[in-house]
Amino acid sequence: MSGAVRKKVQRKFKMRGYSLKVDALDEVLSFVSRFEGAEDEAIDLLLDQLLHESLKSSIIDKEAMHRVISLLLEAEGAVEESESMVSSSSAIRVTDAFLVPKFRYDPIKKQYYEHTGSLPIHGAASAKAALYRDRFLLLFQRVSRDPHFAKPAFDTEMSHYGSCEIASIQSLIGQTGRRWVMGVISQLEDGHFYLEDLTAAMEINLSKAKITTGFFSENTIVVAEGEMLLEGIFQVTTCGFPPLEEREKSMKLLQGHDLFGSGILTKEDTLRLAELEKRAVNDMFVILSDIWLDNDEVMAKLETILDGFENVEVTPSLFVFMGNFCSHPCNLSFHDFSSLRLQFGKLGKVIGAHPRLKEHSRFLFIPGPDDAGPSTVLPRCALPKYLTEELQKHIPNAIFSSNPCRIKFYTQEIVFFRQDLLYRMRRSCLIPPSTEETNDPFEHLVATITHQSHLCPLPLTVQPIIWNYDHCLHLYPTPHTIVLGDKSEQKAFKYTGITCFNPGSFSNDSTFVAYRPCTQEVEFSAL
Repeated sequence: MSGAVRKKVQRKFKMRGYSLKVDALDEVLSFVSRFEGAEDEAIDLLLDQLLHESLKSSIIDKEAMHRVISLLLEAEGAVEESESMVSSSSAIRVTDAFLVPKFRYDPIKKQYYEHTGSLPIHGAASAKAALYRDRFLLLFQRVSRDPHFAKPAFDTEMSHYGSCEIASIQSLIGQTGRRWVMGVISQLEDGHFYLEDLTAAMEINLSKAKITTGFFSENTIVVAEGEMLLEGIFQVTTCGFPPLEEREKSMKLLQGHDLFGSGILTKEDTLRLAELEKRAVNDMFVILSDIWLDNDEVMAKLETILDGFENVEVTPSLFVFMGNFCSHPCNLSFHDFSSLRLQFGKLGKVIGAHPRLKEHSRFLFIPGPDDAGPSTVLPRCALPKYLTEELQKHIPNAIFSSNPCRIKFYTQEIVFFRQDLLYRMRRSCLIPPSTEETNDPFEHLVATITHQSHLCPLPLTVQPIIWNYDHCLHLYPTPHTIVLGDKSEQKAFKYTGITCFNPGSFSNDSTFVAYRPCTQEVEFSAL
């Protein structure tokens, strides 16, 4: 046990007015050592439990400490017993995008508050403006905490690059010299690009800009350094995405708000789930994207995969089937809905023919960009009941969710998104991506969506989004894993601790992914 933890224990107990005898301290340290990576929560839990004890003195001896710890361990043991009866599938909570709570940032009070009231699908015009404002404020509050861009408390000598304090665009009028600004790139006139923040807009020239990794398209929010030219155009010299913030830091600042949508956990629950998660080393998700049910060859391949997993020792806890579920787009010219309904029924029979999988695994269906649904706008609602009824007769516990869709696995947050994003982001680029750090387009894509804290930062003309439900696409605080189903080739990229991967197109190149959430290990598979 490190000396740092020992000091932390003593400090926390002292703050609550307790002092520990040496043997009591050893008891505490052995208890805390069970919870690697969650020591703070474990100590807080002990202290909370001590409040319920009738202590004779503020100096705690081994006996009192032992009593408290054994109470906690007994409680944990009882919980474990009840949980060992429950299958690991109950550790998986699926959240539909339309049920994700909406939070707004108040720049004056510097805090988030939950939006109450209805969220109509057809928003008023003000909802479109709010969409951009909310995206901007989300990133602005993140940047304002970054030490590089924070305003210095005193006018001290700064380091060689000086303070990079962000100036509002309005304040640049009549100013000379280098300035840092933050804004949304927008095309207010054909061929002329502007940078907009909450105060004003100004024309920018990106021809000489040195850029960071990522796809810079219209609608992306950037932090740019440059100077105002006499003709009123801002000449950009360096341009990058707003810096990322560690997940733990974001979580602390959110003061218990649940932006992910899977419910708030108490300290005890978090500790218990973290402990159970460590033991869930055998849990595996099998993720397939593009499953054309109207193609016999694809169905035969899918059956081969299910046969394979039926005979392994530990069955996967979750199968994720992402669309498209048909080889032709289900648009106005598509007249085969009844046969598609039968094909879903056939898939139900195929799964039902594997008794172990049917009993021990769960099946999640996420629609693709060309699947049946009210429109191509994001987020997309779950597949229509008409199509899935037959399947559900065979697999009653199948889950049909929206696109994107969120899953909480014990303490881990995983986001699934099925969209051919790579091709569209590359097409929408205003500047060729920087090749300094990487040439891989998938890595540029991952950098873009994580820094933008948004799954689809494309112009609304390229990819429409329901204005009132844009928050469902936010990636803040950053999730542990992002699964980007795309028809491009299989890829995985671990970026600043976030695991991102594309399982590939099963119908085109027979690829899929086996993912172990416990170790965040991505296993590429192909037939």
